[in-house]
Amino acid sequence: MNDDHPTPGPSAGLCAGRVVAVTGAGRGLGRAHALAFAAEGARVVVNDLGVRPDGTAGERAGGPADEVVAEIRAAGGEAVAHGGDIATAHGAASLVATALDTYGRLDTLVNNAGFVRDRMLVNLTEDEWDAVVRVHLKGHFLPLRHAAAHWRAEAKAGRPPRARVVNTTSGAGLLGSVGQGNYSAAKAGVLGLTLVAAAELGRYGIQVNAVAPAARTRMTERAFAESMAAPADGAFDAMAPDNVSPLVVWLGSTASQGVTGRVFEAEGGRITVMEGWRRGPTDDKRTRRTPAEAGQTARELLSAATPPEPVYGAQR
Repeated sequence: MNDDHPTPGPSAGLCAGRVVAVTGAGRGLGRAHALAFAAEGARVVVNDLGVRPDGTAGERAGGPADEVVAEIRAAGGEAVAHGGDIATAHGAASLVATALDTYGRLDTLVNNAGFVRDRMLVNLTEDEWDAVVRVHLKGHFLPLRHAAAHWRAEAKAGRPPRARVVNTTSGAGLLGSVGQGNYSAAKAGVLGLTLVAAAELGRYGIQVNAVAPAARTRMTERAFAESMAAPADGAFDAMAPDNVSPLVVWLGSTASQGVTGRVFEAEGGRITVMEGWRRGPTDDKRTRRTPAEAGQTARELLSAATPPEPVYGAQR
């Protein structure tokens, strides 16, 4: 598994010889990632269920994955479609198995699959909550768990991998988003999972990072139609999904050695390292406070703290 000089794929590139699995890769960001990895020499497992933006069954199950595979092959690359539900143990295990059975290895996992069911909290149903949390959280955890188990076994067998996992979070998970309580909670959960996975799996040669993209996808082009629209004058299309993929490809390559447990925002030509929760102003009385004293201290600390970034969609 540990191959410092992998056999080149269809073209020399940053990921030549690596095998990459991308979930939700039939459209939008996932498709852009799959094509970008293939352009850099990777062999790609293209996962997609072919569902609608809200996760309900589409007209052609798995069709988008087949189309992306055809695009990659037409450009001289190598790819295989996977139509399993990665939010199930069987689907996640079969994703890893498809990479191993087809190409004999797996080097990078990009967790990207997801959908939205937007609703204000007082109108959000339990089913809408469960569906979104399932695809984003279980859909990240299960492929990660099965890929990591394989890589750990490789490491213990004396074949330490140079493995990479790129998770997909969101500005909604970082800051919150009005009307997306389920989605925001799930994407915040992805951040916690990323940090724990990076800490636990580093000993096996596995790096885990997360990207919060801003791009035009089926999930955003209707909710944020004006800001996501492509420019009509041929100017730089800042919301094109392809703008996010270069960072994802780099994180998924061996060139990112030493980078793990980090979160990045990517939008247009902008890349930002997110610094997350950090301890700000603090006061230690070294004894118990009364509620009134706690409140006074809290207000004093808040006056010295940096105000939080506003929630997306909130009135400013």
